[in-house]
Amino acid sequence: MQTRTVGIVGVGHVGAHVADCLLAQGLTDEIVLCDIDAGKLASEVQDLRDSLSFRPCGARVSACGDRYEELAGCDIVVNAAGSVARSSESRDGELFYTTDACRMFARRIVDAGFQGIWLSIANPCDVVALEFAHLTGYDPARIIGSGCALDSARLRTQVSLACGGLDPASVDAYMIGEHGFSQIAAWKSASIAGIPLDRLAETDPERFGFDRAKVEELARRGGYVTMAGKHCTEYAVANAAARIVRAVFFDEHAVLAVSSLLTGQYGEADVFASLPCVVGRAGVERVLEPELSEDELAGFRASCAHIRENVGRLSWW
Repeated sequence: MQTRTVGIVGVGHVGAHVADCLLAQGLTDEIVLCDIDAGKLASEVQDLRDSLSFRPCGARVSACGDRYEELAGCDIVVNAAGSVARSSESRDGELFYTTDACRMFARRIVDAGFQGIWLSIANPCDVVALEFAHLTGYDPARIIGSGCALDSARLRTQVSLACGGLDPASVDAYMIGEHGFSQIAAWKSASIAGIPLDRLAETDPERFGFDRAKVEELARRGGYVTMAGKHCTEYAVANAAARIVRAVFFDEHAVLAVSSLLTGQYGEADVFASLPCVVGRAGVERVLEPELSEDELAGFRASCAHIRENVGRLSWW
């Protein structure tokens, strides 16, 4: 039986919770943790090992410090190397820190023979994913940014609340573009039970004719509501990462709003940004193009332009 192995680079709030989430859901047989803080790394390994008796499946938890080459045999490597303090005002605040961090390990892992899937959740997510492609020459279809997977969940949460407490899983709606403040909601393609939200708003405005601008902004700023009280985000982003891991390991061909290299969608190319994508064992198998209104199309293009502005701030661009 094939062993499912996940490597995680960076075991701060997010990386540690990703490991915990993967174990809680029984998604991996082995987790290898990397971090430059040896004390923190040892503590997280100990805590996770002590939790294994309560997990649905057995697993192995180990550490490799900064010996990044040891991750080459992993099926998936999750990049969670970031700085929460630098993202307190905007995800762009981590730009130079996270891209510099990539240079420490990306090439070393690939040169050691890595052939798996990169899953990057470090911010600014879209720029960091492009940095991986630039540094390694790796197949971009096998580089996945967590992108708007989490933001789309936040949108569904807000829509469900605005509609009187519907199950968020029953809402089919996506945030697209940058995993940042320029992201937009793709309202024209949003639906519930296959019924376009536009039509529901016409037939039952009291329940479905909510203030879309308000709901979109709540989704866009949701992470910073969380940050305001606890100075980090942990649970939702970890579950978003686990959802992507599950789609890869089980070859689900699941449609998720992840960040991938655009190749002409809506006239955009050579930039990582989020659109609904088919995700399976091979990584991003297809990038879908939901119907957008003219305003949404303009917003998506503006979001891609902002990502390019951040890319342009890097010395290699």
